[in-house]
Amino acid sequence: MPHFTLEYSANLDKRVDMGKVVEVVRAAAVETGIFPLGGIRVRAVRCEHYAIADGNAELGFLAMVLRLGEGRDLATRKKAGEHVFKALSAYLDPVFAKSKFALSFDMQINDKETSWKRNNIHEALKVEAAHG
Repeated sequence: MPHFTLEYSANLDKRVDMGKVVEVVRAAAVETGIFPLGGIRVRAVRCEHYAIADGNAELGFLAMVLRLGEGRDLATRKKAGEHVFKALSAYLDPVFAKSKFALSFDMQINDKETSWKRNNIHEALKVEAAHG
């Protein structure tokens, strides 16, 4: 259940295509090979109201959080996280070059005892793969 949530300052809409950002993260997550394809979710949440540092309205941010289930060791999580962060950071290089901008990424492990899910996407992908 790798769920990526990207919160971003509304002023980024002028600087970056958030649809492409979401796809960069999704593709990088797939490339890691550690996340089940049917579980990957990437969503971007525009923050209309925010305050950064000295209050300069031109400052921007993107804060990404990954929630995932238990079962992967630290080395595996770090390698995957570094891969996704590197891909996102590289895509956002033009934003860094043209403005003051903050990018962050945190990974959180969900406790299986307090995490409930219902999903038929995994099975649908298996059927599609089997039948082309």
